[in-house]
Amino acid sequence: MDNRRLILTLIFGFSLFMLWDGWMKHNAPQPAPTTQSATAGQTDGSVPQSSRGVSGNGDVPGGGNAVSSTAPTIKVTTDTMIAEISAEGGDIIHLALTQHKATDDKSQNFVLLDNGSKHIYEAQGGLTGQGLPNHKTLYSLPAGDVTLPAGQDSVEVRMSAPDANGVMVTKVLTFTRGSYVIGTRYDITNNGSEPLKTDAYFQFMRDGEAAEGSQAMGVHTFTGPAFYTDADKFRKVKFGDIDDGDAKFPKQADNGWVAMVQHYFVSAIIPKQGVEREYFARKIGNNLYTAGVILPVPEVAPGQTQSISTELYTGPQIQDNLKAIAPGLELVVDYGWLTVIAAPLFWVLQWFHSLTGNWGWAIIMVTISLKLIFFPLSAASYKSMAKMRTLGPRLQRMKEQFGDDKVKMQQEMMKIYKTEKINPLGGCLPILVQIPVFIALYWVLLGSVEMRQAPWLGWITDLSVKDPYFILPIIMGASMLIQMKLNPTPPDPMQAKIMMAMPIVFTFMFLWFPSGLVLYWVVNNVLSIAQQWKITRMIESGAKKT
Repeated sequence: MDNRRLILTLIFGFSLFMLWDGWMKHNAPQPAPTTQSATAGQTDGSVPQSSRGVSGNGDVPGGGNAVSSTAPTIKVTTDTMIAEISAEGGDIIHLALTQHKATDDKSQNFVLLDNGSKHIYEAQGGLTGQGLPNHKTLYSLPAGDVTLPAGQDSVEVRMSAPDANGVMVTKVLTFTRGSYVIGTRYDITNNGSEPLKTDAYFQFMRDGEAAEGSQAMGVHTFTGPAFYTDADKFRKVKFGDIDDGDAKFPKQADNGWVAMVQHYFVSAIIPKQGVEREYFARKIGNNLYTAGVILPVPEVAPGQTQSISTELYTGPQIQDNLKAIAPGLELVVDYGWLTVIAAPLFWVLQWFHSLTGNWGWAIIMVTISLKLIFFPLSAASYKSMAKMRTLGPRLQRMKEQFGDDKVKMQQEMMKIYKTEKINPLGGCLPILVQIPVFIALYWVLLGSVEMRQAPWLGWITDLSVKDPYFILPIIMGASMLIQMKLNPTPPDPMQAKIMMAMPIVFTFMFLWFPSGLVLYWVVNNVLSIAQQWKITRMIESGAKKT
């Protein structure tokens, strides 16, 4: 039927509208976090309590607020990061990734952990029990900043807590070359006369603001805690659910990890497999949250030393690396409900990238591959459309003959379709098949850190953001217009006007889409035009001969 193109356009337009609507919802302006707003309602930072019966110390040594702390700090520099460690708790309060640049200023390193310049986001830890050091205890720091020496694979930062009742605690952070994993260990020596029972906790403290700043059509993806265990699998927890007391996550397990997820990057606390643990997530102040894990420390007999350790990952969501670090950690890369398509699509993109060395050319190669896969389907569609085009004059005469009798006209049209063996809906299927691929690629470009700030050529310096000069969207609109000209003209003048307006509407919508996504659509349109033009010529030539 002649309504088929209008129906198809509405379906495709609705799909794009859903993308647009989701994008805009994530793009709702949010107030920039400030030191005052984040700390005004902060509690005293009491340590988590374990259900094993080892009580936390409610009266936190040092008091005050983490953000306003004036405790001494040191910097640790490796080939992948610059970390700032505070004497207060021996916590990592600021961490910049040297191989990833800031979103707004590419001359600066991307800041993941932050102590108040834009966000409040720290990696903390300590021990539970009266008098034992926690994330408010003042440690003794090494003298001067630390740099990973050339030719050395790792460097340790050792910090000592004040003696408490004969208990000596040393916190050790290990930084490794070429890695985003930081080893965290507590060495506990009991010089007292009684056995020592305690737990160690490791946690992230973070404000509830979106990780990425708002831009004209910038995207805010999920920001918040996430948990993984073999039994419960991957679970994201919204800050709002923590506020309401509705947060659902595994509480106890002997496996898994806890993470703080944001767009493109993640921090994760990864204890050793087989060690009993308790997970927690809670609100500790006004727009301030913690999420972490409590690990039991083996009983420390008098005169003995015990250690408890975990790994802290702070870096990009590079899926192959995450898989190697911990089971399920790659799931922090969230492609939404089309993961079943997006995941293999990204794998193919990676393969082409290994051949071309450029993500833009990889997108083009994937587009060509998809076009080849769907070639038989597209060919059948274009044949149907080409035949419809040859029927244009006959359909126009029918319209003049039957006038306003639409029922009679539809009946006669169906007779023609049956006689000419034309499927009036044949042109719809290829585009309908492309819609989930289009949306899946959207999420791949949106969620894969490999695409972040990845150039193609010339003016396209970042395939994950909009074309700065809108050249690709304009080319895409022109290609859509050419496709419309190759299609049969609808007999209804109103439908014809709507169809001709679609390239303008879609061009406007694509102006703010990631340039990598627009590149895919441009290449797809160009290949479709070539295929459709060839088939249309063949059909029309055959019609003239007959």
